[in-house]
Amino acid sequence: MREFSTFDDFFPYYVSQHSKPATRWFHFAGTHLGAAVGITGIVRRKPALLAAAPVISYGLAWFSHFTIEGNKPATFGHPVWSFIGDLKMLGYMWRGRDAELTRIADSAKQLTVREGAAA
Repeated sequence: MREFSTFDDFFPYYVSQHSKPATRWFHFAGTHLGAAVGITGIVRRKPALLAAAPVISYGLAWFSHFTIEGNKPATFGHPVWSFIGDLKMLGYMWRGRDAELTRIADSAKQLTVREGAAA
């Protein structure tokens, strides 16, 4: 597992693990649906809905990693930074900057290939 000393170093790696737009959109849908279910659980005082929120969020995200991206979720190795990375990635998407995420992912993957060749 790769180690990172700062979130700024981690974020390009995080985005590279979400290089396919469909993966990012599953994250987008899962995070928003999970948040809506969680908030509904709080407002309506339904603990089952609150408990279902992370299952929905992570379930959709992990599904996309295993079936679309073909990799293991970054949250397995870096849970806190992955959560923050997800929110930052969604911010890009909300602002219509998904193409920029593709560029970040491509650059990070190229750097990884160059580092591997140098080793």
